[in-house]
Amino acid sequence: MPTPISHYGADLTGLIWAYVFSADGDSRALRPADTEEWLAAPDNAAGEFIWLHCNLAHAGTENWLRRHLTLSDQFYETLHEGTRSTRIDHADGALIAVLNDVLFDFSFDASDIATLWLSVDARVVVTARTHPLRSVDMLREAVKKGERLRSPVELLMHLLRDEADVLVQIVRDIATRVDSIEDRLLGSHIGNGRSQLGNFRRLLVRLQRLLAPEPSALFRLLNRPPAWVQERDVLELRQSTEEFSTALSDMTALQERIKLLQEEIAATINEQNNRSLFVLTTVSVLALPINMIAGLFGMNVGGIPLAEDSAGFWIVVAIVATFTVMAGKLLFRGRHEP
Repeated sequence: MPTPISHYGADLTGLIWAYVFSADGDSRALRPADTEEWLAAPDNAAGEFIWLHCNLAHAGTENWLRRHLTLSDQFYETLHEGTRSTRIDHADGALIAVLNDVLFDFSFDASDIATLWLSVDARVVVTARTHPLRSVDMLREAVKKGERLRSPVELLMHLLRDEADVLVQIVRDIATRVDSIEDRLLGSHIGNGRSQLGNFRRLLVRLQRLLAPEPSALFRLLNRPPAWVQERDVLELRQSTEEFSTALSDMTALQERIKLLQEEIAATINEQNNRSLFVLTTVSVLALPINMIAGLFGMNVGGIPLAEDSAGFWIVVAIVATFTVMAGKLLFRGRHEP
């Protein structure tokens, strides 16, 4: 019986889309059957390369890749390893990259960050993910609008730039929200700003930990790139990493600003607590004389002084007032002393 033709998103392939790029950068989309035919053909046009974007949530994706492509074993090992820090390695003549990006429906939650795995060689670019990512969708939209990608490394650099753009936009959005919290703080309205700043800081720390490229692997790549990578691509890749570094520097500065605001809020809350505690202490100290005297005169025993004196009440009031004034002076004098 003839083999049924697979479809994008089916369990047999796990492919989401496939594009072939010519040497001039022009692109065309391929159907699943045409994709397998292109991969099997040894005589494709010179300079052409294919971009395959796969969904790792499908059980058949890895088997389909192993059946139709000859990828480095390190790529498959990277898919299953625990560490997800951003890096680009050189293995078996290919570039193995691990990029972290925010989900397409990112909502300023530290859990809305997922990983994109890449294998890049002179002929095939494979990107694989488990959740829809924003930078990959931005790249696809650019390709659909006619963006020219003349080499696999140029596609990788486009992804890096898109990821840096997403990171910059996140930093700008968080900075805008931090500005609003700071304005409320200046107006003595803290509200839930303390918890929001904590969430923003945790998000930035995780983004920095996951998105900062490993310097050692990147240094080795830039100094000893694969033979098929052109010098122009190496220079542009270096520029893309510098843009990433700038975005990470902005993120570090925003973290320091959030830290200062958290300290300012903590100091404000501490001052409010001290003020409330002082009011309670003042009330307790001023009420201490009358409580002590009322306790003494309220004892049901004989010999209570001034019990038969017609002016006894006013004498007790004078005593209480005198001791209350003395306690108040001692309390406020101690507060104003340096």
